[in-house]
Amino acid sequence: MIAALSHELELKAPTFSEPIETIYFGGGTPSLLQTSELSTLIDTIHAQFDVIASPEITLEANPDDIDLEKAVEWKRAGINRLSIGIQSFDSHILQWMNRVHTAEQALKCIDNIREAGFDNFSIDLIYGSPQQSLKAWEKDLSLVFKLRIPHISCYALTLEEKTALHHMVKSGTREKVNPDHQADCFSLLLKQMHAHGYLHYEISNFCIPNHESKHNKSYWEGKPYLGIGPSAHSYQTNTRCWNVSNNIQYIKSIEEDKIPQECEMLTAKQQWNEYIMTSLRTAEGINKKRISDQWGDKACIALNEEIKRFVLTGKMIETEQNWKLSEEGKFLADGIAAEFFKI
Repeated sequence: MIAALSHELELKAPTFSEPIETIYFGGGTPSLLQTSELSTLIDTIHAQFDVIASPEITLEANPDDIDLEKAVEWKRAGINRLSIGIQSFDSHILQWMNRVHTAEQALKCIDNIREAGFDNFSIDLIYGSPQQSLKAWEKDLSLVFKLRIPHISCYALTLEEKTALHHMVKSGTREKVNPDHQADCFSLLLKQMHAHGYLHYEISNFCIPNHESKHNKSYWEGKPYLGIGPSAHSYQTNTRCWNVSNNIQYIKSIEEDKIPQECEMLTAKQQWNEYIMTSLRTAEGINKKRISDQWGDKACIALNEEIKRFVLTGKMIETEQNWKLSEEGKFLADGIAAEFFKI
């Protein structure tokens, strides 16, 4: 697999001329890789692409995969940011969610990465499970603030089909999710983050100043990106491509010097809908100039008319440059965005 990933980088290099500002190891459990394997991939990227002087290089990791020795090795290999799937600091909730790590491991891994020299890292937290009271959620958040975690991604619990948790809820061995409880958890999240000085720069993402995820921001800003490996997606201008998901088919194709991908040209309508959806999730919101430049002044005027009612009801805010969601509107982000889609 490592050889195939390296060769795909070589095959795709001539098609991608953008400078590489961020590198992200994710989409699975890359923390299981040997440090030498991570180094091979980083070296190949530097050899094949125009990489800026100090790129953000993130590695996704599970708490139970992190010990001090491994964290030190990652740092030496060039990894300068970690994204850790903690989900909760409560062992009972972790057990309900069918997670393999414990609350003790979650806390210990933060000590380990800090001792290894990581001052830029993110943790994922999940809220709104039936086992989690508002008091328990507040306790999780209090640990975030006590530990001064630089970046937090917070997601309402969703049940993905074909997962063990989805099956358990469907079969009645786990309780169902309550949307009203999740809304209460989100409300508490916003209040606590604001009170402790965290920036709410995207619907699900919070950070202390100057610790935004550069990689994720590039997605929301519509910058071109290159995806490597099975199921990986790439995007350039108005084209999206995705690799085959089957590992064996992927490796076989790459060995034959063929990139196993399908591509689609995004229509103007698709580009509009995606920009509306992603931009409304950010603190900046919809940029008026971009709407005019890309879709014309008439489209900007028409959108302004549609947005007026949300401004009047306090769900959106208009500035000279942008339209963005208010605090109240953030609870309804997806639904509001859908109102402006071109069907």
